Amino acid sequence: MTTASEVRESAGTWTVPSLIRRNAREHGGKPALTGNGTTLSWAELREAVAFAAHGLKAAGLRHGDRVLIDVSARPEHWVADFAAVHLGALPCTTYATLSTEQVRHVATHSAATVIVLEGAAQLHRWGPVLGALPALRAVVVLDATAIPEGDARFVAWDDLMSGGCELHRRDPAELERWTDAVRAADPVTMIYTSGTTGTPKGVVLSHTNVIYQSAAQELLNPVEPNPRLVAYLPLAHIAERVLGMYLPVFSAAHVTVCPDQTQLLPTLKEVRPHGFFGVPRVWEKMAAGIQGILGSLPQEHRAPIDKAREVAARVYEIRADGSEPPAEVAAAFEQADGAVLRPLREQLGLDKATRFGSGAAPIPASVLEFFGSLGITIMEVWGLSETTGAATTTFVDKYRAGTVGMPMPGMELRLAEDGEIEVRGPLVFEGYLSADGTIERATDDEGWLATGDIGTVDDDGFLRITDRKKELIITSSGKNIAPSRAEGLLRTHPLVGYAAVIGDQRPYVTALLVLDEEAAPAWAKARGLETTDLGELAAHPVVREELQRAVDGANEELSRPEQVKRYHVLARPWTPESGELTPTLKLKRRVIADRYAADIEYLYATEGKTTQ
Repeated sequence: MTTASEVRESAGTWTVPSLIRRNAREHGGKPALTGNGTTLSWAELREAVAFAAHGLKAAGLRHGDRVLIDVSARPEHWVADFAAVHLGALPCTTYATLSTEQVRHVATHSAATVIVLEGAAQLHRWGPVLGALPALRAVVVLDATAIPEGDARFVAWDDLMSGGCELHRRDPAELERWTDAVRAADPVTMIYTSGTTGTPKGVVLSHTNVIYQSAAQELLNPVEPNPRLVAYLPLAHIAERVLGMYLPVFSAAHVTVCPDQTQLLPTLKEVRPHGFFGVPRVWEKMAAGIQGILGSLPQEHRAPIDKAREVAARVYEIRADGSEPPAEVAAAFEQADGAVLRPLREQLGLDKATRFGSGAAPIPASVLEFFGSLGITIMEVWGLSETTGAATTTFVDKYRAGTVGMPMPGMELRLAEDGEIEVRGPLVFEGYLSADGTIERATDDEGWLATGDIGTVDDDGFLRITDRKKELIITSSGKNIAPSRAEGLLRTHPLVGYAAVIGDQRPYVTALLVLDEEAAPAWAKARGLETTDLGELAAHPVVREELQRAVDGANEELSRPEQVKRYHVLARPWTPESGELTPTLKLKRRVIADRYAADIEYLYATEGKTTQ
């Protein structure tokens, strides 16, 4: 078992700039970052960071300033972020789905002095805000054709880089002085929480936080040296911050950027990464895809796959408590893996991967067990932006489906009287940014952070998350209900893309169901239905019958107060762009409650259990 002292020794006093310098010196010719049709080696990446840092300084960026970045996943995003860190500034990536009013809040609250935008689409949302930011010194734009005329604050990215190149050539030692000046305790990034239940807050993390997390992940789940990784989640989220930026810097990895999640599977097949982290919805969709393929096979072709999966499921079960399978089982698994399971994993681009993770929301135990039967053991983590991502994790030799494991090395956990999870340790953040630029600590005098999540710990020490404290439903009869449990059970059916359980201060529980925009049409086509349109499928009697079976199946797993009595099927999908989901595909419950208020009221308008 990896210890806290081992992690501390591995993390040392490294900072992001000093690690980039190490990588340029020791791995300079190896690839670091691929995206937008280009690949930068570690030496080239550091040089680009030097140019950008000089350019940003010339544009007015100073130590301690805040930098907001609204750029898609492309190498310039990494370069701008790392450049700001070299100058001792605090970079923050904003979600691409923010409205102009949300942009106004973030820009005003952060008092950003420099903003980096991609092009016209970003300027459309940011334009109305820029004139009301007194601290703003420069707006850097990647697409020079989008820059409005007559505003001296705008700087084209290419001009910033060419000017920075000239400055760097004059004094290359300046980069070394910047690198040496950064300390492990300094802030490295700020993350605005996604705002599922309230106004976003600016979470400030230090180099110590992110390097400790990276060292822990590397020690707990080691992979190949200079591993291949794929970055596809928003860089505004802590998961991709760690896995797509800081962990690759720590391990001198090669990151391939996938800016469009619809291209994730082709990218995985091309890259063959050594590790992969998927939010639950990604794993669920992968599982549904494989299950669909298996279900369409003739029995004679499916039989050997089923047999191989049975062996893998047995091994998954045995290894859960650290045991090793008997020799005959291990031999059977090795044969089944090579002949059957690895080719299946190859269809997902995961045949080379040995490190798998999931987090950001609960993942159904059935999904974990399904992948276990394919030879994929997914480590489920739990944490917040405030805990630099994972505060707890399951381990390769100790896991239990439906739990989020045990504390990361060096982290402590306890439950308050109401079941709220509290943590402390080296991954707990510095604090929240205040409007005056100071950092407001969020821990108590002993260093404990109240996370807002509710959980239980079993006799073996495994933590199970039951719900968000602010999201608990209290029915009119006083029953406390965790909506995520019913929602997770409903989502296990391939027709259901999302489910939102309703019931606070109501006599019983209801749900809004959203069809899966990929699986539902495929399901309909396989059954010979005359339409694959989501709106028409939502009202189709065959689909309604199947959804009723899905609800009935979920209710069998739920206590009586938790059971869904009525539900309504919506005619259009939910996406981050449509507003019902965060960029990491979590429900925005307040938006859903407001937007579908009439549908919700109808569910309670008449007595009975008739579905809608």
